[in-house]
Amino acid sequence: MRPRRGSFEPPRRPEPQTRINDAIRVPRVRLIGEEGQQLGIKTTEEARTYAYGKGLDLVEVAAGADPPVAKVMDFGKYRYEQEQKAKAARKNQTQILIKEIKLRPKIGIHDYETKKGHVVRFLHQRAKVKVTIMFRGREREHPDRGRDLLMRLADDIQEIGTIEIQPLLEGRNMTMVLAPTKNAGVKRDAEAEDEFRGEEEVQGHGDGEAPAPSGEPEPQPGTQEPAE
Repeated sequence: MRPRRGSFEPPRRPEPQTRINDAIRVPRVRLIGEEGQQLGIKTTEEARTYAYGKGLDLVEVAAGADPPVAKVMDFGKYRYEQEQKAKAARKNQTQILIKEIKLRPKIGIHDYETKKGHVVRFLHQRAKVKVTIMFRGREREHPDRGRDLLMRLADDIQEIGTIEIQPLLEGRNMTMVLAPTKNAGVKRDAEAEDEFRGEEEVQGHGDGEAPAPSGEPEPQPGTQEPAE
């Protein structure tokens, strides 16, 4: 069966595997010692003998050179270090999330506030938001209404969001992309901290007596309240 147009992907070439020790078949190599010193061009057998004598491996590091370059090293340790570097690089990568909100040009006030609340929540999560206006029928004759709605939304959330991609009409849809500002999430974190402190204060009175109402002095130890 022939693939559909546009669905064909060229086959991926497998990544070349690093050849070590007996897997190195070339007759000669340019040898680099375990300390990085240049040892000149050696036969592959001589290079392997040198590496085995050091209790290490012979690793081909530049197969395309003439002759190929081989280095003496502990291949197991080298592979472990490379895996750790790759893991650290993946951990340090910033993942950018993009959320999407869809609106209609004639959206009601209640629905607009609900959608705006979703946009605010996404921005506080440090995610970008793609806002899409969907036109139907004769609504496509008035794209300015969709643009006005998008700009109204951008103005309402300008404290925590900024326009990254201006409103753009594509077919029946008009899209705009909002990105979080440095203020996004800051206010929410401060409110959470205040709430946590309030809970601590309430819990602080849980083991003892409740504080006296404001305006009435607390009785001092060793004193007796006057009888009525």
